[in-house]
Amino acid sequence: MALLADYAITPDVFDVTSYSTAGECDARLDTIREAMLTEGLVRDLRNGAWSGLFRSGPRPWHRRGQELLKKMKTQGRFLRVEPALPDSPVDDRAWCAEALATDDGRPFQGGVITTNSVKEAYAGDRRVARIDRLSSAQWWTSRSPSVRLERTLADYKEHLDLVLRFSNSLMFIDPHLDPGKRRYDSFGTLLQGAGNRTPAPRIEIHRVCYEGSGRARRWPMTEDPKYFERRFRDALSHSLSIAGLHAAVFIWRHLHDRYLISNVVGISLPNGFDVSRAGDSTTWTRLGRDDRDKIQREFDPNARRGELVDSFEVGT
Repeated sequence: MALLADYAITPDVFDVTSYSTAGECDARLDTIREAMLTEGLVRDLRNGAWSGLFRSGPRPWHRRGQELLKKMKTQGRFLRVEPALPDSPVDDRAWCAEALATDDGRPFQGGVITTNSVKEAYAGDRRVARIDRLSSAQWWTSRSPSVRLERTLADYKEHLDLVLRFSNSLMFIDPHLDPGKRRYDSFGTLLQGAGNRTPAPRIEIHRVCYEGSGRARRWPMTEDPKYFERRFRDALSHSLSIAGLHAAVFIWRHLHDRYLISNVVGISLPNGFDVSRAGDSTTWTRLGRDDRDKIQREFDPNARRGELVDSFEVGT
């Protein structure tokens, strides 16, 4: 299962009258709240008509449900998708049909969350699960805070697909990231997975000002202050430009750990973004929201002026 998954949620899940009591509704929503705010994206069906339901109409939406929806929207967790069926949905079951139709074009990393009244119409469809029986859905129980993958471009693209396509901001943090070196020469191709959309995401790349380690460590900017700027421009400019992207590169005195930080997920990557020609494996771990936010603040240039050696832009 991916570290970031996408779901559809039928409107009845947020309707107090779908449950025996308002308290039950609150309890059921609580089972999905943390997942939606840490590891989930929700398809905003029919070009945003789905989310528009909760801004008006006579249905008694649960207050906590509306709060969850507001937070998800603020965090950029709604994925606006084109209509998949000819007619607009007129009830909850029709919204489920619309969600499943979008799966035909781009399969869910998760599934469709609904209540019993809708699930009855899709009893044999494993993509659909009742919110009170999510533990019976394989796509829900297989969620994990970590994933094991090979250090190949193919695996990186597969596991970062949703992150790259739908994040509004992306921070690639790797002390030795150098797209001019062979082990990082596929990094430009990876970045293109975030491109060709409007508006383009904010992309940042963070690395240290030295090369190598131990006795082999060297400081190339001592003799050539534009050393890293030239290497990044030569290696990434074309890849970024054809994808309609640009990146801000920050060169620091010190940093050690490797991360990918976006507005929707934070991932710890022990081996960074380099590719192993031997096909070695690595384990990525999803960060909690607080840790993700702390790391983002740590790499704010305004907060660490004394540690920042250089910065420049690459691409369009």
